[in-house]
This record gives sequence, C-alpha cells and structure tokens, in this order.
Amino acid sequence: MMRKWSSSKHLLWLFLWLPFVVQCQEVNDYDQIDNPSVLPLVTQLVYSRLSNLTSLLSQEITTHSTFCVKDPDADWNQAFNFSSDLSFLASCIKKTKGDVTRRLCTAAEVKFYLSSLLERSTSANYLKPNKNCNLTSWFAGCEPGWACSVPSSQKVDLRNSKEIPARTSNCQPCCEGFFCPHGITCMIPCPLGSYCPLAKLNKATGVCEPYLYQLPPMQPNHSCGGANVWADVSSSSEMFCSAGSYCPTTTKTVPCSSGHYCRMGSTSEKRCFRLTSCSSNTATQNMHAYGIMLIAALSTLLLIIYNCSDQVLTTKERRMAKSREAAARNARSTATARQRWKFAKDAAKKGAIGLQAQLSRKFSRRREETNLETVVVLDQATSETDVELLEHSQPTTSSSAQLKEKGKESSGFKQIIHEIEDDPHVEANFNVKMETRTKNVPRGKQLHTHSQIFNYAYAQLEKEKAQQHENKALTFSGVIKMATNTEKRKRPLIEISFKDLTLTLKAQNKPILRCVTGKIKPGRITAVMGPSGAGKTTFLSALAGKAFGCFASGSILINGRNESIHSFKKIIGFVPQDDVVHGNLTVEENLWFSAQCRLSADLSKPEKVLVLERVIEFLGLQSVRNSLVGTVEKRGISGGQRKRVNVGLEMVMEPSLLILDEPTSGLDSASSQLLLRALRREALEGVNICMVVHQPSYALFKMFDDLILLGKGGLTVYHGPAKRVEEYFLGLGIDIPERINPPDYFIDILEGIVKPGGSSGVRYKELPVRWMLHNGYPIPHDMQQSAEQYDSSISINSAIEANGYDHEDKTFAGDLWHDVRNNVELQGEKIRLNFLKSKDLSNRRTPGIFKQYKYFLIRVGKQRLREARIQAIDYLILLLAGACLGTLTKSSDQTFGAAGYTYTVIAVSLLCKIAALRSFSLDKLHYWRESDSGMSSLAYFLSKDTIDQFNTVIKPVVYLSMFYFFTNPRSSFADNYVVLLCLVYCVTGIAYALAIIFEPGAAQLWSVLLPVVLTLIATQPKDSKILKGIANLCYSKWALQAFVVANAERYQGVWLLTRCGSLMKSGYNLHDWNLCISILILMGVIGRATAFFCMVTFQKK
Repeated sequence: MMRKWSSSKHLLWLFLWLPFVVQCQEVNDYDQIDNPSVLPLVTQLVYSRLSNLTSLLSQEITTHSTFCVKDPDADWNQAFNFSSDLSFLASCIKKTKGDVTRRLCTAAEVKFYLSSLLERSTSANYLKPNKNCNLTSWFAGCEPGWACSVPSSQKVDLRNSKEIPARTSNCQPCCEGFFCPHGITCMIPCPLGSYCPLAKLNKATGVCEPYLYQLPPMQPNHSCGGANVWADVSSSSEMFCSAGSYCPTTTKTVPCSSGHYCRMGSTSEKRCFRLTSCSSNTATQNMHAYGIMLIAALSTLLLIIYNCSDQVLTTKERRMAKSREAAARNARSTATARQRWKFAKDAAKKGAIGLQAQLSRKFSRRREETNLETVVVLDQATSETDVELLEHSQPTTSSSAQLKEKGKESSGFKQIIHEIEDDPHVEANFNVKMETRTKNVPRGKQLHTHSQIFNYAYAQLEKEKAQQHENKALTFSGVIKMATNTEKRKRPLIEISFKDLTLTLKAQNKPILRCVTGKIKPGRITAVMGPSGAGKTTFLSALAGKAFGCFASGSILINGRNESIHSFKKIIGFVPQDDVVHGNLTVEENLWFSAQCRLSADLSKPEKVLVLERVIEFLGLQSVRNSLVGTVEKRGISGGQRKRVNVGLEMVMEPSLLILDEPTSGLDSASSQLLLRALRREALEGVNICMVVHQPSYALFKMFDDLILLGKGGLTVYHGPAKRVEEYFLGLGIDIPERINPPDYFIDILEGIVKPGGSSGVRYKELPVRWMLHNGYPIPHDMQQSAEQYDSSISINSAIEANGYDHEDKTFAGDLWHDVRNNVELQGEKIRLNFLKSKDLSNRRTPGIFKQYKYFLIRVGKQRLREARIQAIDYLILLLAGACLGTLTKSSDQTFGAAGYTYTVIAVSLLCKIAALRSFSLDKLHYWRESDSGMSSLAYFLSKDTIDQFNTVIKPVVYLSMFYFFTNPRSSFADNYVVLLCLVYCVTGIAYALAIIFEPGAAQLWSVLLPVVLTLIATQPKDSKILKGIANLCYSKWALQAFVVANAERYQGVWLLTRCGSLMKSGYNLHDWNLCISILILMGVIGRATAFFCMVTFQKK
C-alpha cells in the first residue's frame, strides 16, 4: 500500500509540475506586454515551451506504470492541453506584468503540495508548515487564493525538486485559471473541466464565493483571491465545472442548451440521443424511453422464439401424428387384405384339391371296371397312388391315353394351385412399401421420410401380430422354421447363477440376505416375493451390482463365468421402484430419447422407430403417446400409465436382462396384466426378466415362470417353477385353504400372521431350513439345531458361520468412530465404482458422446420451451430488480457508481444462482438412472450448460435495460453488458456445484448467503495480506472492479485526482479490466469443472 501511495504521489507531481517546467525569465525582457500585438506572441512563446515537455511527461508516466492512468498522452491532452484557448494565460501574463514564471510553483512546491494532499486524511484546505508559511513566518501569499513572487535578485529553477524557494514579495490574488493552495505561496494551473474565476466576497457570510474560504482576521486590506485547492470532488467540488454547464476554458462557464446535456466537469456539451428528453441546463439525458424500447424488443424477440419454436414443435408433431395414423391405417388395411387373400387362397386350394380328388376317384372307378381282372390286391383297398403306379406299368394303348388325359387334367389343377401360391403380383397389389427394398440393402436403410419409416414400422408390426397368431398352432416344422429364421434379430442371452449369496450391513453387522442359491434363466419371468424386510430389493441390487455398504460373500456368475455385471450394463435394464420419468416430456419423447441413446448405433432409424412403436403398442400407450407425463405440480397421464412408461424406458433399449423393482405396485389388476403380457412378449425373445412383486392376483401369479420366495432375514423359502410351489408346500403339509390367493397366503405365513394349515406343525421360521434340507444345501451354524429335528445326520458346516449382531459393548466414541469409518468406506466404494472401467462384454456399440450430446441438447431444449412461464418469471424479477436498484442508487461521481454496482453484483448473483439451481437439483434421480445405464455424463452436463447459455446472454440485457437507463453511468452499455455477462456465467457455474453437492434447501440457502458474504469481504479495507488474499478469491471483487474501472476510465481532465484517489482507496487498477473479465470466466469454468467432478464422483447412485 505504501508503495502505491508513493507511486501515486510521484505520478500526480509529474502531471502538475512537468508541463510548466521551463525557464521563462526572458518574458520579463518584453517591455511592451500591454501591447495587444505583442501579448499573443509572448503567450504563444510561453505555451510552446510548455508543450515541448509532453513527450517527457509521457515517458515518465509510462516508466512508473501508474494504476490510474491508462493512456498518458490522452490524459495529458484532456487535462492540460490549453492550445484551443490561451486567454487565461495571456490575462495572467498581463496581470502580473510578465512576472508569471516567478509565481508558478517549482517542482519542490508541487511535490510538497501533493505529499500533504495525499498523506492528509482530514481536509485538503490546509497544508503542513513549510519554508514560507509557518508559525513564525506568514505572508499574505500563504492565505488561500493568493500567491507571491520570487525576488528579482533570485534565480528561479522550476526543475528544482529539492528546495522550496523563498517566495515572499509582491503578494497578490491568484490569476484566473490558476489555483493557489492555502499554506503555499505559488500558483498551479487549473486542469480542463474546472472553473477557476476570481472569488467574490459574500458580506453576509464572509465567505469568498464560489469557494469556501474566508478572509483572514485582522487584515482589512486583504481581499478575496482565486481558487484555493484542486483535489478529489468531495474536497473541491466548487472548483469543478457545475453540472448542467460546460467550461470550454478554466475561466469561462456556459449553460447547457436545450437538446444537450452537460455532466459535472464537462468541457463541451453533448447532444442528446433521439427519443430522449433534454431540457436546458440538464446534467444527464432521460433515456427511459430506450429502456422501454429495449424491453419491448426483447420481449417481442422472446415471444417469437418461444412461440415459433413451440409452434414448430407442435406442427412437426401434428404432421408426424398424421403420417403415423396414415401408416397405421395402411398397415391395418394391408393386413386385412392379406388375411382375406390368404382365406381366399386356402379356399381355392381346398376346392382345387377336392376337385382333383373327385376326378381321381372317377377315373379310378373306370380303370377298375376295365381292368378288374388284371388288378388283384389281396382283398385290400387300393389307393389312388397305387392305381396310378399300376396303370403306369400297363403297356396297353387305351390305358396310356386315358392316363395322359387324366395327367393333363391333374396337372392343370396343380398349376392353378401353384399360381395361387406363387403369384408375384399379389404383394404388389397391397402396396406394401417395405417389400420394395433390395436384397443388397439392409432393412430400412433407404427409408428417409416419416411416411416411409412409419409405413415400414407398422407393416412390420402387423406382420409380427400375424406371425404371433400363427405361432399359436405351430407344427413341428413351423417351430423349426421360426427357430432358424435369420431375418429376425436375436438378443444375446444372459443367465445369472448365484451360490450362497450373503450380504451383511457394514454399519450394523446385520445380515440382510443369507445363503441364497439358484439361477435366473433367459426367456423366463422370475418373480421375487416375500414379506417386508426380506431383502427382495437388496437381492435385485446385488444382481445389478448396486449393493453398497455391505459385506458380500458367495458368488454370482454370468453365463457360468465370473464376470462383472457392469460389463453387460449396455444390455441390462433396471426399472426402479419410483417412476423416474421426465414429467415435462411426452410419453413418446421419453421413450424415443432412451431408444436413441441406448440402442445400437448400427441400427438404422426405421429399425429404432419400429422398436419404439412395438413397445408403445405392447404397453398400451397409443392413446397417451403425445401427452405430457406430468409432475406433482402439473397433472399428466395416470399413475398406471406412468408406471408403464417407467418400464418402457428399459424395454425400448432391447435388453437381455431386465430387472424390475415392484413394477406392479399401485396398479390395478387390468394394468398389471397388460404390463405382464408385454413382459411375456419380451421373454419370448429370450430376455431374462426378474421382478419384485407384492401380493399379485392369482391370474397374475400364473403368468410367472419361476418364483423366488424369501423369508425374513433374507433366507430362501422356495426357488423354482411357480406352478410347483403349491406342490412343494403341500409336501411340507401346508394346505392352501379354498378361496384364498396362494401368493397372499404364502406372504401371510412368512410374516407370521397366519399359522400354516394342515398337520405339518412347521413354523414359519423353519421354512428356510426345510428348503435347505430339501435341496441339500449347507446349513448355517446358528440354524443347525432347527435342522436336526428333521434330519439327525446333519453335519456342521464350519465354513458358514452365523452373521448376527455384534453384541460387544462399545463406548460412544467407539460407535462414532465406527460410523464415520463406515461412511468413508461407503463413499470410497461409490467413488471406485464410478471410476471403475469394466470390460465391455455386451457386444453393443451405443452412440458416441457427440451424438448423445445432440440427443440431450434436443431434449433439454424441449424442456426449456415448456418451462417458458418459469423463464418469464425469472426475467420479470430481474427487470424489477434493475428498476428498483436503478431508481434507488444513483451513479455517484465520487465513487464512480461503486454503490450501485455493489448492489448489482449481489442482486444478479443471487437471482441467477437460484434460477440456475433448477438445472441440476430437480433432475438428480433422472441423471442417476441414465448414467447407470451407460449414458454419457459429459454429454448430459454439456447439454444442460449449453441451453443455459441462452439465459446467460439474455439476463444481462433484461437487468441493464432498467438499471443502466435509470442510473445513466458514464461507461458504455457494452462495457456493462460484458461485465454482467461474465458475472452471470461465473455465478451459474457456482450454482451448478451447489445444486449437485447440496440438497435443494441447503443449495438455495448457500445461493443467498454467498453473494452477500463475498461482496462484504470484497468491499472491506485490505489491511492485511490474508484479507487481501481472501478478497482475491471472491468473484464479487473482480466483478465490482470491472464495473468501477470501466466507469472510471470515462472520467478525464479535472477528474484525474478523483480517479486516482478513488482507485487507490479501493485497490483497483485501471489496466486490470481484461484481467477481471478473464478471472470471472475462469471462475465460471472452475465452477463447472467442480460441478461435473462432484456429479460423476459423489452423486451417482
């Protein structure tokens, strides 16, 4: 700080002294100064010598790298370039009779003045004692507004910066255009933008106006002098050219004319913009009309963007719906025509065969009559074929002719049949466009338009329906033909087997799954049932590789090999218990997005559309395909339909293993059966389906292939075909009462609500032991006693020990340390899983990050368009904030609008952070589900950030349209917009991190506190390096500095001292505007990088 003060003093000393460092004693040699023709020549001579020092001044300023001067030449011209009007200098030469150079301050006096001015913290009206003005020596020139001359016998060296000359003779008032400080006996020229006339005494107050000093007491001959001080605007505002007027010279003031405005310290008037109101003597132009016009234009633009975009989407959806409906009608009519043709073909075929048989019988009777004595068949009936063979062997001429005639007739009917079966023009008459593809081109590759794609998809669907209808009565040859059909895509099969699978909670050392052995097979639907707390969801999580915080033992094999389940995640679908579906997208948009991102990249678009249409058809979602799913606040489709969409998100990616957690919960019987029928179709294609169900109806229960029944404690009670579970329990002596649903009865038994019926005497706690004995599985140590009463030959398996509670007494500190350690281990386990790169064994190449980014971008764009009302509220709040702050906080010339900009940083940061929280805090569950399925986290994050850049660009305009035109600062609209743009970008990145790290409530609280706290830290005096270092980490410090610097740069001339003093006090540098912008952008990038890292590391579940 001391170094900056020293630099500032040296700089100001250069500005005030160097322009006048010239030896001008030769001016006294002119004895005709009063001559009007000689005075201008003398004035030009003096000023030309002063102007020659401009280059020296620029070099000195550049050498010292001052913090408050950006362009030395420009600042010199704007402060001390008097070439346009030298009347004040000529007047002073004439008034002092050529003695002006002996009255100018030397370098030492200017340095003394500036040192006293900058080191003093109270007032600029008094200087420290010096050689000429002290307690023992006080001349009239020491009074404010007066100056003295150096004796003629003493040589004056204006370059002398070490010694103040004795200046005590010929004291008189200061010249106009100069100021003479109190406590020093020399003159300093006033800078441009100031008004320095001679003062006049106000006899009523005793004050020399327009200045604020008084005449010295007890000196009746002393009169008011000239200006007395030049400092910052708070200390010497009377010296500044008043607002509403402009001062072309330091001795002349002109009122501002109508249609122009003049700010304080102006040297010329500025023309007002069109549509602004500027009366005479006005300081600023009223630009409210421009703010209103900007808001109107921006609102119109936003309305056009949102409405047109929404209209484009609506029109596109309507056209696609029409194409889809036309394709569906065409496919249905084609299927109906094909069915009719098939019936007609079968009828014609049967008629032809019947006619052929009738003719054959007729000719056979004739042959029997003519050749009865020749044909002898041992009293057995002769078949038509035998007769034909025998007649072929007869050499008689008549029989040969008859056979030829019969062969013609028979071959004619056979030809009719073959023509019916092989007519090449039949399919063409049905206008099925899918049949036009060539053999060398894969299916759907050459289809481009929506009509072609939908025609292809619905034709395939109708063909599949017909095939399913035919499959109900397949012969053995038909089964072989269906199995060897290479045209149909086959999914890879996944079989999961597990042995002695045991999971124990680390925190409580409590088993939640014990000794579970079995397998789930492809092409079958396996139901997992059991009472609450039986570990059903935990069992599914273990199969899916999502069981965290547990000690796991046993083995899980994939297709008989010890592979990680994560290696197959591209072909594994996991349906969570909660309906994690985007509520602001339609049913079709949800399913289509999942299909685009998760189906094979080698699959053509028509094939993907076919998969989508197949799933929508099977799940019965045709009627709501274009309806929004809906949220808690906005009603959408029904709960059952939402549940089916939740399942469809996994079905549409054609999985090989489909795991569902309670998909039928909350559904009625009809919806549950519809869902199960859709899953049954998936199972027919070889999909391995495992699902948790709660108390299904008997009709639903009969649709399951296998059943895993778990008891309390995670022990297996039954695992096998669902149709044999009643037989198994009957073997245990447990009868199912009449009119009781078997699944409900089993659950009631395992809950302990109902005692097992019959004469078995088996308790529900013994059922897991009976299952182990039934299959010959090893018995855990703690269950040996229960097993011995059923089989006395049981041997203790020491390898399997009990996993119970740890009853060891621990202290509070021990329990606390145990919990902390478990939490750390749990987080570490999640982090390892997130960064674990398993070998991909799924043989499916999904779209890359750039394609997924495109798909995410389209989805997020649609979501934002449907949230237009929320966006409009955000813009309205920003608009009101700008209007309120712009009205209440006027731009202060003393601090260059720092107060208003401080409130701006707080308000914009707070509002933009809270709005940016919605981007990630509301979609956490969706992200966890999509990332677990293999979708790109980077594409997801970048798409959100890309769409949010629209708000980043628009929000500064909305705020400034009110704030800027109400405060009317000197900085340009573009400068303010760039700073605010970078500020919004910065705080948006920070909001991303807050939204991902914290829960929504805590994130909102941090979003409110951070702008206030960081801005308070940034505006505090930097008395220590630690506080300064902390302030440099606050984004608000750099934003505020960029605002102030951009505004301060527009203050020139008389404002030079005010600018340097204010920037020095704040610790700002005029050269750091680009640095501030760069740091704001860098902080925004760091915030986004932190948010992305936390998203993929800590929040993935």
